[in-house]
Amino acid sequence: MDSPVPPHPSEPRPRGRDRHGRGMRGPLAPPQVPLSVSRAESFRDLVQDSVERLERRWPQLAEVDFLVLDVPDVLEDSVPLGRAVSATKGRPAQIVIYRRPVEIRAKGRDERALLVHEIVVEQVAELLGLSPESVDPRYGQD
Repeated sequence: MDSPVPPHPSEPRPRGRDRHGRGMRGPLAPPQVPLSVSRAESFRDLVQDSVERLERRWPQLAEVDFLVLDVPDVLEDSVPLGRAVSATKGRPAQIVIYRRPVEIRAKGRDERALLVHEIVVEQVAELLGLSPESVDPRYGQD
C-alpha cells in the first residue's frame, strides 16, 4: 500500500524540450562574436587600444584617467569630440572622449578607430603641452 514518493516540488525539473519538440533557445551569438558586444563597449575598446599604444611611448599616461562619456555636459557652439582636464590637488588628470559625436562623424569601424586615435593623441598633446606629432609620429598620416 506504499505509493512511491513524488519528487519535491521545490526541485526544478530538468528541461530538455518544450511541448513542440524544440529545445530551449540559446543566445543569438556566442560571447566572442562581435554581435554580442555593445557599441559602447566596442568604443571603449577603441579608446583603450589607442591609450595602450601611447603608453608604450609615454609611461606617465598611466597616471591619467581616460573616460568615455556619451555626450558633452555643457552645450557649446561646436560639439567637442574630447577634452583634457589637468590634474588638481587630490584628482588625477583626465582625458574625456565623447562617444556619440565621434560615432556620428565616422562612417565605419576603421574610420572610427582612426578618429578615436587622433582625438586621444590631440588630448594627450594638450595635456602634456606638446604637439600631436611629437606625441605620435604617425599622427595625421593614416
